[in-house]
Amino acid sequence: MTETQAAAEAVSTARPSLLEARDLHVEFASRGRRARAVDGVNLAIGEGEIVALVGESGCGKTTLARTLLGLERPTSGEVRYDGAALDYGSRALKAYRRQVQLVLQDPTGSLNPRHTVYEAVAEGPRIHGLPDEREVVTEALSRAGLRPPDRFFLRYPHELSGGQRQRVVIAGALALNPKVLVADEPVASLDASVRGEILALLLRLREELGLSALVVTHDLGLAWNIADRVAVMYLGRIVESGPVEQVLTAPRHPYTQALMSVLPESPERVVLTGEPPDPTRIPGGCRFHARCQVLASGKAAEAGVDGKCRSELLDVLPAVPGAQAACHYAEVAG
Repeated sequence: MTETQAAAEAVSTARPSLLEARDLHVEFASRGRRARAVDGVNLAIGEGEIVALVGESGCGKTTLARTLLGLERPTSGEVRYDGAALDYGSRALKAYRRQVQLVLQDPTGSLNPRHTVYEAVAEGPRIHGLPDEREVVTEALSRAGLRPPDRFFLRYPHELSGGQRQRVVIAGALALNPKVLVADEPVASLDASVRGEILALLLRLREELGLSALVVTHDLGLAWNIADRVAVMYLGRIVESGPVEQVLTAPRHPYTQALMSVLPESPERVVLTGEPPDPTRIPGGCRFHARCQVLASGKAAEAGVDGKCRSELLDVLPAVPGAQAACHYAEVAG
């Protein structure tokens, strides 16, 4: 482990958990069966920490994020905030949602085209009955980098650039003075030239306000640039997690290795066969084994774990700061 990796792990270890998923399961009815969208997840986000949740579309990361926001109720397990289990009573849930705010992927779709910027940012404070509305809106817009704020009060979304619209969405979240942001693909709909500005804004908000964040993304480059830790999700479960530098420079799980191989600097592209299995029919053994390049290449057989890969279930990864991978081959290969 390098000094940088050790330092990142030490910082992560020192942070008390603010938002947690404990053995979280979320199931939905699907064509007469039960789809296990989230199938045993432990995840902790510390105070002032940014965690990236990465994986292909359909892996369950958005369902996990919605459950952490209190928008979905878990089938089993629990969400914990500031040391206490989430209370789903209407009053308690309203108070919780003030502390944990969502930043959506598409600012155009999340902003009402008939509302001015002022009305969009003021909506949350009005729902929660916050005093000094104009002052709150002004400060939120300023923190989001829309200055001077009063120049934007009467503008409509169609009069703004994509980056400015995303800043309005972020300002709407900041107006409630939250402790955690859950950002679902926060820069996916933006031009490359604007993405860096929004990432820099999120990092600055962490430094200035001590905000924690869960950033949901399929973009490993984004995870590298913004996160302290990364959790890689496949078919409803986290298969690898740890400090971002450690996981993304030396991934141990074959799925993470495949995701990393699509980056331009990767020396060799890993092409996965087939599609992820149906979440109503999760295979036995390692849930990735049907697509695993290590198993297909014979390396798992050489290591004597190919039988385990196909038949032996892996333990759910705990919520710990250090690097870990749910992989039979990684356990013996080191």
